[in-house]
This record gives sequence, structure tokens and C-alpha cells, in this order.
Amino acid sequence: MTANTVMEIEVSRRMRGLDRAVEILDYLRKRRRPARPNEIAVGISAPKSTTYELINLLLKANMIEYADKEGRVFLGRKLYFLGLAYQMQFDLTRECKAYLDHLAQVTHETSQLCMLDGNKYTVAMMREGVRPFRISSDIGERIPITWTASGRLLVSHMSDAEILDFIPEGDFILPNGSRLAPERFLSDVARARAAQFYSFDSQADNFTHCFAAPIYQNGATCVATLCLIAPREDAARNYEGYREALSTSARELSDKLGTRPIRISKAGVA
Repeated sequence: MTANTVMEIEVSRRMRGLDRAVEILDYLRKRRRPARPNEIAVGISAPKSTTYELINLLLKANMIEYADKEGRVFLGRKLYFLGLAYQMQFDLTRECKAYLDHLAQVTHETSQLCMLDGNKYTVAMMREGVRPFRISSDIGERIPITWTASGRLLVSHMSDAEILDFIPEGDFILPNGSRLAPERFLSDVARARAAQFYSFDSQADNFTHCFAAPIYQNGATCVATLCLIAPREDAARNYEGYREALSTSARELSDKLGTRPIRISKAGVA
């Protein structure tokens, strides 16, 4: 066996170990609560010996920490500081804070920054509305793209075939148990793409309406959305004002991030 072959094997082994370590961190993030090492091994379909070895390494690096006396572990403080460093570097999250505050103040509704996490939708940042009745979401929770107004915009740079390949088949099942026809979803995406805006009554409950406007970077790719979540009656009464405030903020953020597409339509999407 040559020295080059030995080196290649070692590099491949380390890459597999790195992939497994990332799987452990991602498993804990998705689980959103501490887990025992054997639970993690089962959750990521990895050998227990490998999982225990990687958990020990992650513990030493403060990437994960013991959460209780039962040996459960969870994400560590090192990840928090890495996240802060990322936030300082990534212009979108830094710039977005002021816009979320502004939208919550002028509309009195909950404002959100929403993004893709793999093939799921997630709320990355949020400001609750200044009203007695507040609406909020769990930041970081992964939700099927098809359930959200933002989802129509976040995949709008893809072709129909790419969208159907990207979204898991099971994600076309809505919270009420009914199935959204893929053709209907693709039609929604086309409307959202043309209007550069989308809104609809929430799929997750019976009393809120969701507004979403795209944030573009480097041309036609929607990297995130600004959203407003409002009670349906208030959304209907203030529809045009909410849409204009949201779209204006999203366009300003897009301008700060780079070139945005020419706005095609001012027509609302109900």
C-alpha cells in the first residue's frame, strides 16, 4: 500500500467522522431537547462505539455539554458563540433586526425573518407585535415548505421539476390531514414569483393570516422572506397597508444585499 493510498484512506476516515459529528449536532438541534448517547446513535443510524467516541470529542471542544446527571447531552455554549460570530458576518441577519422592529411597531403585528433549513422552512428571527393578543412561533422549528406563504417564495427560483424533487412527498400533507395537489402548489409558486409577494390564511390554525415578501440576493434567488402574522380580521382590514410596509422593507433589504429583480406586478395575491 503506497503512502498516497494510506493518506487518502485517512482523509476519507476523517471526513466520515466529520460528517457523523455534524449529524450529531443536527440531530440534537432537531430534537430540541437533551438525549443519551445511545439515543443519538439510534437517531442517526450510527454504530454506538463511533457515536460515543465523537460525543467525547464534541464534549472536549464544548460543542455539546452534559445536560443532567443521567448522561444526557445537548448543544454547547461554543455553538452559541460561533452563532454570534456568524450573525456579525452575515449581513442579512444583522440588517434585518431594525426592519423587524419597524414592522412590529408600524403594524402592531408579529414580524419574522424566514429561511430554508435544508428542505424545510424555519423562522430565523422574530419580533412579537405590540398588541394585547400576540402571535408567535418557535424559532428554529422546521416546518414543511408547503404549509407556509414564505415557502412559495423561497423555492420560486427553482423549476417545477426541481421543486417537486426538492420537497418530500409527505410534506404535501397539510396539518388538517388533507393533501395539497403538487400542481396547485406549483401554481401558487408561479403567482408568488410573478407578484414577488404571497399571502394566505395560515395552514397551521384557523385565525391567522400570513404575509410574505422576498429578500433577494445576487439576482433572482430568494434567500429569505420578511413575514407578518396577523389575526384574519385585522389582516383583511389592513391588507394593503401591511403589504406595502412589508414589501417596502423587503425591497430595501434586497437593495442592501445586492441586485434584486425588477418588480413585475403590484397585484395582490389572496
